[in-house]
Amino acid sequence: MTAMKNSGKLKMYTLDQAINKHIGKVGTGKRDKFEYELKMDILGEMIKQARKERHLTQSELGQLIGVQKSQISRIERNAKNVTLETILRVFRALKAKVNFNVELLDGEISIA
Repeated sequence: MTAMKNSGKLKMYTLDQAINKHIGKVGTGKRDKFEYELKMDILGEMIKQARKERHLTQSELGQLIGVQKSQISRIERNAKNVTLETILRVFRALKAKVNFNVELLDGEISIA
């Protein structure tokens, strides 16, 4: 829960309520961007953790997939400007299984 002071009174908000209020509700452009960037941060952190579990330096992982250490560092900080191909090469080099989940939100597909 998050507490916010309003006119001398302390009002309590859940994390979801605070996000809705300050970032935007689900489906808004600002919220979609926030959630995308958060997922890319999490993906980068997952890569970093997997690399460390394999006892590899950023340089060593870079050598395995043919990129510079600086590229691995950028991916680990935020994976949003990386191609899917590069991410898959990283996980292959780390001997990690990758799963994708695709969910249609509106439940309809129209082909004209």
